[in-house]
Amino acid sequence: MRFVRPSFFTLSFALIAGLLPYGRPVAATEYTIDPAHSFVEFRILHLGYTWLYGRFNRFSGEFQYDPANPAANRISVELDADSVDTRHAERDKDLRSERFLNTATFPKASFKSTKYEGTVESGKLHGQLTVHGVTRPIVIEVEKIGEGPDPWGGYRAGFLGKYTMTRSDFGIDQDLGPKSTTVELTLSVEGIRKK
Repeated sequence: MRFVRPSFFTLSFALIAGLLPYGRPVAATEYTIDPAHSFVEFRILHLGYTWLYGRFNRFSGEFQYDPANPAANRISVELDADSVDTRHAERDKDLRSERFLNTATFPKASFKSTKYEGTVESGKLHGQLTVHGVTRPIVIEVEKIGEGPDPWGGYRAGFLGKYTMTRSDFGIDQDLGPKSTTVELTLSVEGIRKK
């Protein structure tokens, strides 16, 4: 009987076929954002003299995280724009008005990622940010803070994201001075792994 050496293509096909049951991509683990341990905060220069800080108190979302395949990382966040809080009632009322966020017309703001570039420790999160009824592509700088079990039998992962928003890009162009054209946003997220 004559021995026939298998061709490269035959070997390749056999190898791929043999790996197919095991080579399917594993979906990233899903997490629900814990609002009690997460924060959506911002700061803007007041007249160029000092920083004014604020936050949004009501938001929700979820993210997918895979330390073995960071490219699979995704996040989706939605917040109530009228939950803006700068610890000053009259200022918050003004921020909710038509001069700024116009929360009566645009009650929600949101971010949904489309792509992640980087390592498991840090990278760039591309996505669509919607504020004041305007949706634009942005890039958020992301840093992993940590992950591990919690005292209640769950598992958590936390990340920090930062983005500097030009207000006029989203139709919020009230003149606050030349040093107050941008707002620095910080998204500190702690997620609970879904079971």
